[in-house]
Amino acid sequence: MSELSNQSKPTVTESLSSAGIPGEAGRPTSNRVKFLAVIGGAILLLQTYVWIRWITGPYFTPVDPGPTEPPTFMKIALMMWQIGSPVLFPVAIWWFLIRPWRRERRITLDGMLMVCTGLFFFQDPLLNYINTWCTYNAWAFNMGSWAPHVPGWLSPEKPGAQVAEPLGINVSGYAFGVLLCTILGCWIMRKAQKRWPNISTKGLIGVAFAWGFVFDFVMEGLILMPLGMYTFPGAVQSLSINAGTYYQWPVYEGLMWGGVQAALCCLRFFTDDRGRTVVEKGLDNVRGGFAVQQLTRFLAIFSAVSASFFVFYIIPAQFWAVQADPWPEDVMKRSYFTSGLCGEGTDRPCPDPALPIPSKHSGYVNQDGQFVLPEGVEMPTVVPHERSE
Repeated sequence: MSELSNQSKPTVTESLSSAGIPGEAGRPTSNRVKFLAVIGGAILLLQTYVWIRWITGPYFTPVDPGPTEPPTFMKIALMMWQIGSPVLFPVAIWWFLIRPWRRERRITLDGMLMVCTGLFFFQDPLLNYINTWCTYNAWAFNMGSWAPHVPGWLSPEKPGAQVAEPLGINVSGYAFGVLLCTILGCWIMRKAQKRWPNISTKGLIGVAFAWGFVFDFVMEGLILMPLGMYTFPGAVQSLSINAGTYYQWPVYEGLMWGGVQAALCCLRFFTDDRGRTVVEKGLDNVRGGFAVQQLTRFLAIFSAVSASFFVFYIIPAQFWAVQADPWPEDVMKRSYFTSGLCGEGTDRPCPDPALPIPSKHSGYVNQDGQFVLPEGVEMPTVVPHERSE
């Protein structure tokens, strides 16, 4: 009887196989997840380095909004956003991190994603890497920006005169705001899958992209920008809605964010039977125990999340930055949008395609049309050609 029981009792490998989980022989290698974790770790180290330099350096100073007073509705909207977003942040931390940890003793995928989207806020100012074509409302609380400390940064900025990052809005907004948008996008993908059972993976990706585009138009083009949160003064006006106003919304902004949102939705939506994303394959083969596996998992997911923003938004943003149209008068007359970068009160005209794009290392054309070299720099010497006698 005992022998029969031993024969009928399935092995651990058989149990895993019957549950749809591959055994030792069928387990994927850990190379992918390890590689992505290394990339994620490198990105996190870079961000930490840049943030430390910012906090300990001269750029950690508020940007003055200037003499222009924002309309009352803008002030109310900015104050509500700066108060409401940080107040809701602890609630989001409880719901997505602490609550699941107390129940399951692990950080869930949504918890990981919230931390990752909060961290990719680091990339927010990078759309101005080559040329300034987006600015925030400097009336909101800010401590300047870390952008000039990013390796290779080109746009000319000075302490107290730069695109100001609204910390009270963006830190928490990126964290749980982007996560909620992703969760809602996945819900829409499930609805589409239920409505059209034969929809392909490409079709679901298209649904996620369309959702991201529409959401961005409604949230940015119809709500946040008219409320004065930020502006795209360098947008190509022929490709913008409400062109010529401070709230002009370039259509390609929706396309870029649609790509980011589709990538995030797909990362969360297409998981295996254990709830793991494509970047976590091989995690069981990572040695070092539970803590090491969870750190590896987080860094791999962070790598994928960071890449989604960088590839689908930051890189194409550089193309549109060099195609920028002249800044609208509706922006230039508002000092809280020019932030001491250009226009009245400075010797620099605002970016215009008729002028060369300056860098932080180069000279520039001033308001009088004169070329100004950086301090202590002389015009390069003209070297005569060699000529045969």
